[in-house]
Amino acid sequence: LDLEHTALNPIEQFNVWFNEALKAEVLEPNAMTLATASSNGSPSCRVVLLKGVDNGFVFFTNYLSRKGSHLLENPNACLNFFWPELERQVRIEGSVEKVSALESDDYYNSRPFGSQIGAWASPQSQKIEGRELLEQRVEELQKEFSEDTIKRPEHWGGFRLRPDFVEFWQGRPSRLHDRICYLLENDRWNRFRVAP
Repeated sequence: LDLEHTALNPIEQFNVWFNEALKAEVLEPNAMTLATASSNGSPSCRVVLLKGVDNGFVFFTNYLSRKGSHLLENPNACLNFFWPELERQVRIEGSVEKVSALESDDYYNSRPFGSQIGAWASPQSQKIEGRELLEQRVEELQKEFSEDTIKRPEHWGGFRLRPDFVEFWQGRPSRLHDRICYLLENDRWNRFRVAP
């Protein structure tokens, strides 16, 4: 992986690698680790799914969940994609903002009815007495809503991480891996290599 073989913009380079991961039939190529921190700096990470790439990286969640609360308190976050079949990793750092209500509605409306109900039924990240509570809530909501009447709950929607640093890691023999980085400075992307 050489500088001259990478795109000038990291999102363009990400799309090249993501499409190669799709062609290689990597298991869950859109799975990414999302790292967040609370307002006091306490870190947490989990795997979420990438749902879109434009001028940022889009994912959806419950805004009242632990990750949602973290992102609303402290919008700095990091994403990590790992495609072991290709010996590739992409690390993305930046700040997060909510996507528009229209974007959240559009994605919510594209989901299966069961997943739509799930967004209403689950008090994500909150303590519950048992699974029966969730199952009971699903039954109640299935009586309340139909596929034609259900609407996105206010507490559920998307975030977009706008990157200011991106690293592309390509595995190489003897652990002398290639690492090409992009740093956003004065609205311009600067590319450089770092040692493995």
